Amino acid sequence: MAKFELKLPKMGESVAEATITNWLKNVGDTVNADEAVLEIATDKVDSEVPSEVSGTLTEILFQVNDVVQVGQTIAYIETEVNSAVSTPEVQVNPPVAVAEVTKTFEAARESVAPVVLEKADYSNSDKFFSPLVKNIALQEGVSVGELNSISGSGKEGRVTKEDILTFVTKRNTNGVAKVATIEAPVPVATPQIVEQKVEETPKASPQPAATISKTEPVKAPVSVNGGDEIIEMDRMRKLISGYMVASVQTSAHVQSFIEVDVTNIVKWRDKVKTAFEKREGEKLTFTPIFMEAVARALKDFPMMNISVDGDKIIKRKNINLGMAAALPNGNLIVPVIKNADELNIVGMAKAVNDLGNRAKAGKLKPDDTQGGTYTVTNVGTFGSVFGTPIINQPQVGILALGAIRKVPAVIETPDGDFIGIRQKMFLSHSYDHRVVDGALGGSFVKRVAEYLEAFDENRDY
Repeated sequence: MAKFELKLPKMGESVAEATITNWLKNVGDTVNADEAVLEIATDKVDSEVPSEVSGTLTEILFQVNDVVQVGQTIAYIETEVNSAVSTPEVQVNPPVAVAEVTKTFEAARESVAPVVLEKADYSNSDKFFSPLVKNIALQEGVSVGELNSISGSGKEGRVTKEDILTFVTKRNTNGVAKVATIEAPVPVATPQIVEQKVEETPKASPQPAATISKTEPVKAPVSVNGGDEIIEMDRMRKLISGYMVASVQTSAHVQSFIEVDVTNIVKWRDKVKTAFEKREGEKLTFTPIFMEAVARALKDFPMMNISVDGDKIIKRKNINLGMAAALPNGNLIVPVIKNADELNIVGMAKAVNDLGNRAKAGKLKPDDTQGGTYTVTNVGTFGSVFGTPIINQPQVGILALGAIRKVPAVIETPDGDFIGIRQKMFLSHSYDHRVVDGALGGSFVKRVAEYLEAFDENRDY
């Protein structure tokens, strides 16, 4: 018999960690190759981790709600000796070259580290802390006493990643010096928003209380009586809540609105939708038509297709459109259409339908929600005329599509003006005023409107 290390697999670009949400197998259970052993959740997507081998689950290293890094061993499976993958390579002595590099690194670290923080033994605490929380605490010089004093917001009062990062941010804001350490780097994925707050907070803030309130707002007292129902937020709702608050605190939101005549688009879709579905096997909604116009406008205004990292602007090479989608449980997710500017209307329709259907069925992959450079949300689906959406960080803009309505409008003709019935909608553009001024934000949404109004109702698909 031999032990096989079941590790958290790589789940996609920019996905560095996942939270264990459920163990599908218990110690002692038989596991078949490709059978799911546990369920995990990244920031937005839930998925399963299958076994690569057949055998018996002998040891579980992490519990539900623990945060695990990609590549970490999470369980051991006992397999037959003749299994092709049963002998873990990590048991073999490292090659001489690797050993020499390791010794060189250790020597260099000792020679340049006059001040090294003594590792705190968090195992002496009566409270449970996940490996990720311990790693962050060690990096930031948080003592056992300080860690014990943090009020956890997780299940059964556990300290979460957000709790420890909030504590560190608040402590540094109050002027407590951070102890310098020179330790081997720990692969901890710290949210960019927190890093920006720590780096950008002035060392001697004239109003420290105002800065603290941004991170930890004062909560108004809530009165509960016997007839009220208390509902615990699920994991995704807590994440969405944190993202929305963080986005408002990070970006200076400003909006521009424009009304668009989409009569030609409505006529064209009504004319071709039946033939389109019969030929392509896909329903033709308005969304891919609008996405096509947004992608074209982003090519015209590449400074809307950017991200902000501290005082640096990252100009994105690819145009990856996020598509906000409502889930059956009321939550929200934003799958991404990669290289949207390269798709024609058929390709865009297939991408929109595929991501939308898989989002509702809970079958999105982690990569499906990564890499977005600009987001579009269709508030008109629920009858809203327009809205003021919150920017999806670290992007700098988001466009809300309002409901299409029949309205009386002035129509200009060579023979004069007259009143007619037109199909119109509002576009609501929220953008980050730190890097996008009104001229750019307004010009971009105006260009989207121009593309929509110039739509050729005789075009092919």
